[in-house]
Amino acid sequence: MSARTASTQELRDQYLIDGLFVEGEARTLHTAEDRMLVAGVVPLDGDLVLPEIEAVGDGGLERREFGVINLGGDGEVVVDGEVHALGHRDGLYAGRGSSLVFRGRGARFYVVSAPAHATHPVVLIPFADTVPVELGSEDGAGRRALHRYVWGDGPVASSQLQFGVTVLHPGAVWNTFPPHLHSRRTEIYLYFELEPAARVVHLMGEPAHTRHLIVGNEEGVIAPRWSIHSGAGTGRYSFVWAMAGDNRDYGDLTGVSPEDLR
Repeated sequence: MSARTASTQELRDQYLIDGLFVEGEARTLHTAEDRMLVAGVVPLDGDLVLPEIEAVGDGGLERREFGVINLGGDGEVVVDGEVHALGHRDGLYAGRGSSLVFRGRGARFYVVSAPAHATHPVVLIPFADTVPVELGSEDGAGRRALHRYVWGDGPVASSQLQFGVTVLHPGAVWNTFPPHLHSRRTEIYLYFELEPAARVVHLMGEPAHTRHLIVGNEEGVIAPRWSIHSGAGTGRYSFVWAMAGDNRDYGDLTGVSPEDLR
């Protein structure tokens, strides 16, 4: 499918992530783009685990590393029998071969995953302990705080997975503008903390052939290596960004000038 000529529905079918968070269920979505996997896990009174996924084969989850971010209220993630408490926006990294169990009514766990070539230790990443990187400006309506959980040469080791949360300041609507490309990585945005009627106009596609998707709360967009990823919202929001690909160089990107967008 060519994004240049695809209909809006075809783009949504190929790149939009929706319907991931359902009470009492663990739902997954696998993409061929760098073989990334995302999941929404919403426990009620019982425990939930990630289901086996045909696309990764029997035991495929055992060959992956995982990032977890809690988008809801307090909950717990049990990794290989050890309990980790996660509050709102708290994160967790679990290395290859980890067994994950999710619990806690009111919690809403977003899981990102990629194939792993090595095993790294489990690390709890409280949101309060992350150091925000301030980006954008008030004049550009894009002032935001980028919280890195696992990235490049950061303190939490991973095989290839990187992820974090970006929070927009009051009055800001833009994220990641001017946009950029990751020629050796796939990136996935998952938007959250939107009001029910709020939307983000997410820009995607080649710089000279841009397209857009209208995205609601707890919905996301897959950005292949050839696609920009940027957006503007009708109100304040936050989003989880996650990347995987051929390298862990956090700064490996190609900026796109606004003048080159079409």
